[in-house]
Amino acid sequence: MKSNNSQQTNTRINYQIKSPQVRVIFTDGSSPVVMDTREAIRLAQEQGVDLVEVNGKSNPPVTKIIDFGKFCYDEKKKNSKNKKNQKVQELKEISFRPNIDEHDLLHKLEFAKQFLKEGHRVKLSVQFKGREMAHPQVGRDKLEWAIQQLSGLILPDFKISMEGKFMFLTILPVKNN
Repeated sequence: MKSNNSQQTNTRINYQIKSPQVRVIFTDGSSPVVMDTREAIRLAQEQGVDLVEVNGKSNPPVTKIIDFGKFCYDEKKKNSKNKKNQKVQELKEISFRPNIDEHDLLHKLEFAKQFLKEGHRVKLSVQFKGREMAHPQVGRDKLEWAIQQLSGLILPDFKISMEGKFMFLTILPVKNN
């Protein structure tokens, strides 16, 4: 019995399976058969392999007669392939003041365009200080102008929010298929 590997993967094998009956998938690929758990373990041990629980949530649990080491290797390989194909979307933030010059804002928006092309979400935030708080419309105008500059790269649904001394919006890239 190979119990320390199974506890790392949270997969039950052989006598760790507590259900009285299991649905067994044989190595030859024949259709699954419901049988007594002890009988299935005996069949697996006769072949020199393990009875591995594949799906414990079904009733009866689905098990496979397979070498447990090979099963762990295949699972690890499948997980690494899925992880490799997974694209992580990050939130990139670009911050500026309401009195920023148009050229400076265009320069910052070039970074936003690059982030959006890479598939990241971008948070544009305007930081107000002192008397600038009396004129929030100036910051809103800058954000709306920035949205116009990024119009081809972003999804149309967004909301400008004000929180304390910051006015911000989060923009999402359009999906490239």
